[in-house]
Amino acid sequence: MSEEAMQKAYEVMTARIGEQTSRSEWFKVTQERINDFAEVTMDHQWIHIDVEKAKAGPFGAPIAHGQLTLSIMGHLPRAAEPVNDVKLEGQKLTINYGFNKVRFPAPVPAGSKVRTTGTLKAVEIKGGMIEVMTEVVMEIEGQEKPCCVAESLGRIVF
Repeated sequence: MSEEAMQKAYEVMTARIGEQTSRSEWFKVTQERINDFAEVTMDHQWIHIDVEKAKAGPFGAPIAHGQLTLSIMGHLPRAAEPVNDVKLEGQKLTINYGFNKVRFPAPVPAGSKVRTTGTLKAVEIKGGMIEVMTEVVMEIEGQEKPCCVAESLGRIVF
């Protein structure tokens, strides 16, 4: 990709800093999904998989694993992809580059519906790619406090 095209793409993305990306659809976090995640990760803590014991626990119900919540965030996006509604000349794909910061302010009870919203926070040219940092907030339907807030890093590949 030419330096000129990279600069143009950078300028397009930089102009979008502070913009909210599209909000995802609601997604139901079922007990079955929590149980399946427990099997894959070998995290069988009772607060996640023992429905009866969890009802008497601190949250009154089984809750999703924090890592499951983060994994679902990657499925829901395209809120985590700040270029979901912009086609940049020469763009091939966007890759997940990781996270700067992840917090779980509230638990996700089994049966809850969650959705994400992202806000583009930073754009940098790095090694022939454009790195974007998006703050992604996952909310639970009917609750004020978000269940996950993360600074997601993506790299736009040309």
